[in-house]
Amino acid sequence: MTSKKLVKEFLSEKNIAVVGVSRSGKKFGYTLFKDLKTKGYNVYPVNPNAAFIDDEKCYPSLLALRGKVEAAILVVPPFATKEVVKDAYSAGIKKVWMQLGSESEEAVIFCEETGIDVIQNECVLMFAEPAAFFHRAHRWVNGLVGRLPR
Repeated sequence: MTSKKLVKEFLSEKNIAVVGVSRSGKKFGYTLFKDLKTKGYNVYPVNPNAAFIDDEKCYPSLLALRGKVEAAILVVPPFATKEVVKDAYSAGIKKVWMQLGSESEEAVIFCEETGIDVIQNECVLMFAEPAAFFHRAHRWVNGLVGRLPR
């Protein structure tokens, strides 16, 4: 279960990989990549089909980043998530955020069995400060209905 403590610890990392950054710049992975950069994070785009994203080196997998990142956000289809968390484990990454729509029960179990802190069923942009108005409003509504991590 996602806790407030896990969210805070994840966002305290400054070197974060975003797995699933789109080449077109029109999908959520790209939005997340750009937004986290403006918030001061060192963000590493991961997409096996791109050499560069916005003139920044793009990595084919988390294994290519070995030693550079402490945390990874996954913006991939659920069928790909388990392989990505296996790569995270092999690369020594101990914190994984499965962005909404990327969750995989198999991958969550793998994380729990291997000691990877996993966050799921939450949008990272609701918590990464400063949050945009839309994300603050979403967080506020979730708080009203008791759906925020405790």
